[in-house]
Amino acid sequence: MSDSGSEPAFVDTNILVYAATSGGVRSAAALMLVDRLMLSEALRTSTQVLQEFFAVVTRKIEVRLTNEQAIEFLDTWAVCPVVLLDYPAIREAAQLTADRHFSFWDSLILVAARRSGAKRIYTEGLPHGQTILGVQVINPFR
Repeated sequence: MSDSGSEPAFVDTNILVYAATSGGVRSAAALMLVDRLMLSEALRTSTQVLQEFFAVVTRKIEVRLTNEQAIEFLDTWAVCPVVLLDYPAIREAAQLTADRHFSFWDSLILVAARRSGAKRIYTEGLPHGQTILGVQVINPFR
């Protein structure tokens, strides 16, 4: 889970969900990672990640956050650069899906990570150690 200074790093939805919910080793590790990236102004995310976060923590997990709690997290993370997804990003993700056989949603995350200037993406949803679109995939729970 190494981090080199304030170099931009993209954080996927699952990491933010763990950081916002209590319980277990993954929550503690995710919270430490997100806090460190926030403090060094290195955290990057996208509109897709923030939308997915809200949907997951208010509707899809066993112990849900209230809408107000989820919005507080969104407000905190939105002070960091957030990649807005436009049609060229969607098209690039569709092409990556066709070329590399990632899901469309994972491809959109990868496109957003590259557009954010990040050299690393923290996620447990993509193959650890691979570099895709110039962004290294890191599973912080390995």
